[in-house]
Amino acid sequence: MSEEFFDFGFTAVDENELEAVQKVSQEAIGASLSAQTTQDKLDKLYNAITPLLTNLKKNPEKEYILWPNRVEKVEEFETILYNIYKNN
Repeated sequence: MSEEFFDFGFTAVDENELEAVQKVSQEAIGASLSAQTTQDKLDKLYNAITPLLTNLKKNPEKEYILWPNRVEKVEEFETILYNIYKNN
């Protein structure tokens, strides 16, 4: 390689090219945060619903489920699900 043509391996960019890279980078960061928030919501929903399903599967040989204060408990659970959905 001739010393006369050595360019150090970089290319100059104009301001518009630089802004485009910065914008794409910020969009990628935003998408990543959004994906993490969604994953956190799904994890919370899964962890909230799993105990209900586990309890419903207990003692399958019994035909009836004793569920005192059912309406109150269901309403509490609805509130939990709503808060997860709304990020509260």
